[in-house]
Amino acid sequence: MTQTKLDIPALIQQFNENGYLILPGVLSEDKVNRLNAAIDRIVAEEPESLAHNIYNSVERDDEIASLIDEPTLLPLMVNLLGYNIQLHISHLTIRKPNPNDVKTESHSFINWHQDGPHPQFPKQDGITSTYYIKTCYILSDMSGPDRGNTKIVPGSHNKHFHPESQDVHGQMAGEVQICGKPGDVFIFPQNLWHAGAPNRSEFTRRQLFLGYSPIWMRPIDYRTASDRLLENASPYRKQLLGVIDENPFKYYVPSESMVPLKELPLG
Repeated sequence: MTQTKLDIPALIQQFNENGYLILPGVLSEDKVNRLNAAIDRIVAEEPESLAHNIYNSVERDDEIASLIDEPTLLPLMVNLLGYNIQLHISHLTIRKPNPNDVKTESHSFINWHQDGPHPQFPKQDGITSTYYIKTCYILSDMSGPDRGNTKIVPGSHNKHFHPESQDVHGQMAGEVQICGKPGDVFIFPQNLWHAGAPNRSEFTRRQLFLGYSPIWMRPIDYRTASDRLLENASPYRKQLLGVIDENPFKYYVPSESMVPLKELPLG
């Protein structure tokens, strides 16, 4: 399924400095095709719309659930966040061509923001720490700009920054549109300033976000993982689905046997 061997120490340095990574060819063409077939099945069950935002998408299809413990990226997540982590969110976004910038209830475009709760995570000296990290699987041709790409401001995660305007339609100083081909992966922390740009192209954007956080945080997708997700799950996947111990205190100080991800090597 995977095609990429990662230089984790170099990627950690790049991530800490720039606040994002673009990893080419993480998923094979066959895996991308199977994921898109799964998305076709999911969208067929949804009302017609220019845009779709589907949360807890791992529950919707086993192909998507297979990415929970995707072996190329999992060691990188452990190096970036530590081994006591879980799946925080799985969010499928689809943005159809929308040259007139029609605003829909399902958000055809999203203005500049940092992810997080309301009120926001606490700041120290105007800077928000990294609380969770998202992996974004690019599943359509996003190799050019203005296709509903994610916009970012590199380095905005670790400095006192606030956009002059939160309107995504304008040009932000220093902004970058994330471009990539199907199978590429874009990684960024919740505190990086980003936006979901309008899609003025003839291409439909398909991106699948799987986010990871410390296991002591409450996940967005569910209160507890479903029996279907846990059935036949590997030890890694069980941990990522929040199966630690019946004692909530163990979410903060787990025994080694409760966190099998600890065995993954550090860069």
